[in-house]
Amino acid sequence: MRVLRPIWLEKHETASRLRGRIERILDWCSTMGYGAGQNAARWRGNLDHLLPRRSTRRRVRHHPALPWHEVPAFMARLRDLDGRGAQALEFIILTAGRSGEVRGATRSEFDLNRARWTIPAERMKGEREHRVPLSMQAVKLLQSLPPLSGSPYLFWAPRGGMLSDMTISAVCRRMGVEAVPHGFRSSFRDWCAEATNFPREVAEQALAHVNSDRVESAYFRSDLFEKRRVLMAEWATFCDGNEQ
Repeated sequence: MRVLRPIWLEKHETASRLRGRIERILDWCSTMGYGAGQNAARWRGNLDHLLPRRSTRRRVRHHPALPWHEVPAFMARLRDLDGRGAQALEFIILTAGRSGEVRGATRSEFDLNRARWTIPAERMKGEREHRVPLSMQAVKLLQSLPPLSGSPYLFWAPRGGMLSDMTISAVCRRMGVEAVPHGFRSSFRDWCAEATNFPREVAEQALAHVNSDRVESAYFRSDLFEKRRVLMAEWATFCDGNEQ
């Protein structure tokens, strides 16, 4: 309870996954003879009496986002800025990726000849490998990034470590927009819904959203990579201020 209670409402998904992991660890301990008695992390008939159910938690706060039709003008201004933070933000927008996925990206994850970025499962929120098709604009941006000796990261900090999330957020503040890096995923999703005819499944796969319907996800296993390649190319063209 001391571990879970502080984050149960603010970061419910993370706390729920953490509870499950603790339960599995304690099960292993019991099986191996390192512990006895009831598993303290068990939900049903145990923690469900002590922690509020998900339906009663506070309302989700949405990340401030830029309206999708304002993205091309923002991108034009963004490309006039120097610095790794601006470049990382541009790549976030072009790939509709999460900040942590982009900031932690290493050169070994990319195949520029195939215009593909493969994010390993351990770096994904949904804990499964995610392939990202790279638009021509995204590949060109990556090719412009000079490596730093001793650093595996594409978007490295001045001392070679991972770029901080605050560095990228500061770019938005400097440009005077009431949006955060994560909000551009919403901009992308709204554009998909309002300005394109791509199926919902393609847009959701582009955002690496996990299908909450377990039955459907058990049968639908394609990541729609080639369809997403077309989608991301059209998004990049839109971000350039052009329409296809």
